[in-house]
Amino acid sequence: MGTPPDTLGDMIEATTTEALAGRPDLKSLTRDELRAWMVEEAGEPAFRGDQVFRWLHARLARGFDGMSDLPQALRVRLGSAARIGGLELEDVRVAGDGTRKLLLRTEDGHRIESVIIPMQDGRLTQCVSSQVGCRIGCDFCYTARMPVRKNLAASEIADQVLRAVEVLGEGERIGNLVYMGMGEPLDNYDQVVRSIRILLDRQGQDFASRRITVSTSGVVSRIADLGRDVPVNLAVSLNASHDVQRSRLIPINKKWDIAQLMAALEAFPLPPRRRITVEYVLLREVNDTPEDARRLIAMLRGLRDRVKVNLIPFNPWPGAPYGRPEPASVDRFGATLRDARFNVTIRYSKGEDIGAACGQLDGEAVAA
Repeated sequence: MGTPPDTLGDMIEATTTEALAGRPDLKSLTRDELRAWMVEEAGEPAFRGDQVFRWLHARLARGFDGMSDLPQALRVRLGSAARIGGLELEDVRVAGDGTRKLLLRTEDGHRIESVIIPMQDGRLTQCVSSQVGCRIGCDFCYTARMPVRKNLAASEIADQVLRAVEVLGEGERIGNLVYMGMGEPLDNYDQVVRSIRILLDRQGQDFASRRITVSTSGVVSRIADLGRDVPVNLAVSLNASHDVQRSRLIPINKKWDIAQLMAALEAFPLPPRRRITVEYVLLREVNDTPEDARRLIAMLRGLRDRVKVNLIPFNPWPGAPYGRPEPASVDRFGATLRDARFNVTIRYSKGEDIGAACGQLDGEAVAA
């Protein structure tokens, strides 16, 4: 995860958004980091860090005043010495299929989106964002039309889940998390990994690692790091069957080509009984031809037992240069891969009527 900081104070300064108030953001710290901060900076027993962590990530506290099992004097000191980062929920849009899009605002005024998706098995999947905007520039993605404005802090990533918990109905629970919203997760690596460790913690939201998936456009230099640092699922946005095509659709391919990406997937430390998800957005008459399917089979043949292929028909957005493929093309593409003994699913995205489908997130006037 990069060069370790020299001191705990340096670590906090490097990983939070204290520039807003000159105070460390305790919500961006893992529980171990919070325990250490409580001892080294606050002069308190380490267990006070556990208590604060539970208040922030299990009980959804937004301030120190209500942390009733902390002495009043400590609550006052924490209010002066530290801060609690996070997001404000501005709006919830509900699609005809039950998908909910959360419009959220950061402390410094940027807007982001997170989506709660109902799945066929009754579970809810939440798609979380890691950046305001994205610098990768994928040609088929609406978010790519936004300039990058900031990396989200771990507190802002994790808080998308906490704000979602507050809007769920009785008996509802987020079952899966996918880092597939606005931004490239591996371009904000340290904060993404820290947010995952926070969400995995049993004294917080207590997600299982198999229920969290991180998607990348192909930041090859970080793929192995992710597998080593947190045992989550990996998804890769491939979307092309040869380098010329992929470099046009996903410019990062000019830095790390398909051969380098395939080598990284081969080396990824895959947990037992799991597979890497290869995401392939089908664009009408661009990458959805029988020739593309055959090239994709040849490309992935050596990884067949390590991957599953997720075909995603393109979701149009205003001014998009591509069209949604014909259903017959989608079915033919999937059948060709299945005939070659690949594990294939076709994902028709939900929430398109509220701009919540894959590739459609734009922060709703994010520049405000």
